[in-house]
Amino acid sequence: MTPAATVPAPAGDSATDRPDSPYAWYALAVLILVYMFNAMDRSILSILAEDIKRTFHMPDSQLGFLHGTAFGVFYALFGYPMGRLIDRWRRTKLLAIGLALWSVMTVVCGLSSSVTQLVVSRMGVGIGEATASPAGFSLTSDWFTKKRRATALGLFIGGLYLGAGIALAIGGAIALRWELAFPQQRPFGLLGWQAAFLAVGLPGILLAVWVWTLREPRRGLSDDVVRPGETRIWSKFANDVASVIPPLTLVQAARCGMRALAYNLVAAATAGGTAWFLIQLTGDVMQWAVIGFGYYAAFSSAQSMYHRDRPTFALTWGTPTFVLAMVGFGAVSMVNIVVSFWVAPLSLRSFAIDKGTTGLILGATTAICGVAGVISGGRLSDMMLRFSQAGRLWVGIGSSLLPAPFIIVMCNTHDPWVFYGCNIPVAFLGNCWLAAGAATIQELVLPRMRGTATTTYFLASTMIGSGLGPYLVGKISAIQGSLAVGIMSGLVAVPIAATCLFLCARGVERAETTKWQRASAAGEPD
Repeated sequence: MTPAATVPAPAGDSATDRPDSPYAWYALAVLILVYMFNAMDRSILSILAEDIKRTFHMPDSQLGFLHGTAFGVFYALFGYPMGRLIDRWRRTKLLAIGLALWSVMTVVCGLSSSVTQLVVSRMGVGIGEATASPAGFSLTSDWFTKKRRATALGLFIGGLYLGAGIALAIGGAIALRWELAFPQQRPFGLLGWQAAFLAVGLPGILLAVWVWTLREPRRGLSDDVVRPGETRIWSKFANDVASVIPPLTLVQAARCGMRALAYNLVAAATAGGTAWFLIQLTGDVMQWAVIGFGYYAAFSSAQSMYHRDRPTFALTWGTPTFVLAMVGFGAVSMVNIVVSFWVAPLSLRSFAIDKGTTGLILGATTAICGVAGVISGGRLSDMMLRFSQAGRLWVGIGSSLLPAPFIIVMCNTHDPWVFYGCNIPVAFLGNCWLAAGAATIQELVLPRMRGTATTTYFLASTMIGSGLGPYLVGKISAIQGSLAVGIMSGLVAVPIAATCLFLCARGVERAETTKWQRASAAGEPD
């Protein structure tokens, strides 16, 4: 199949609805703001971690679980049905609903009085935030043509790091000033870290109203591939949700035949047995129960895609290049997530600097250098694409290797200014890969598959990066009595990332040029 099945953009389209128009840039600005709140609500836990640890007497492994696994697994799993819905329904409306949900759950985090309540709230934040990336990537890809897409995606992703930096800065400042202002009689009995959660959660509810007003772009118009909308949207969404929630996963598998049910039962037994073994080994019941649930549900979602949308499965899970990209960028993500979460606790434990100042320094570094890295990486990816279809992957390889020496220095220095100075290249170089990864994934699939492809990509990368990284670092920190040793142990992901992305680079050109033919062979209609 080739783009011969496409149709030209309707002549009656207004200029504001066309790709690369001024309205597209306005809409992108709103999406950047949404992604800022997305990052603020998930990242503020880093600067508040030490306070939460003291409040609930939590070990580092449980802190890692709270930030990574509790959030990441549900973010990844619900991303699949959300991504499928994004490929069928109005993306701007779904994004507004998701924003309202994760903002409310962030407020609930601030009202939590137990570890269980905090864990459940973080899971809710993950479910709500599952709409942001697939909706944002899909909308941006339809608002901008291929020649500007990586740059636009880089700007969009830059909002993530701007928000993360703001979260560190204002989170530490609010918590510190609240404690100084109310050392005894606290309003509503709230601690400083709880007030910080409320401060970043409440404005997001108002932003959701603004997002609701955005116009929906024509799906595929930027690639001159406009297709009619789908029918039975909500029944399909219900099936997609059932495909990731046990025991409904068994019902969904049974509908696909006895062989599918047998495979699903084997996957459930394997995930359950592995989780039981790791619980016996570590004693961390919640971590491995959630991971076992997550990996089994991930298998079920892939199995459901295979039976219900064979063309999309063929271009995602069925394409080795796509799988290598998921694992490779997931390993890079693991290092990024580990450093971004644990850098603030490491600083607070290593140096006599209060959390307000620490948050301001690290927040400024994250915001300025992170955004600069993402945007520069997007621009560099566009430039490299002129020389080779694999150019974006080489940006990813460089971004995986170059930060490692600076991370090692940060973990071994006793000078706070050396520590903060090394965080500058880590924040810049370590984030150059994001636009390259997002653009690569978008180019490997058809326009109608972009939301699903994005959530599939985030499913794998998040299960690796968030599901394992923060917890393993916290566990090693608890065993060794050194958070620095725990962080350095996360660098084991670097050679894995570089190897997978190198192999991906070797096959990306063929995967892109044959995607229409392979989709057609799998049953994609003309």
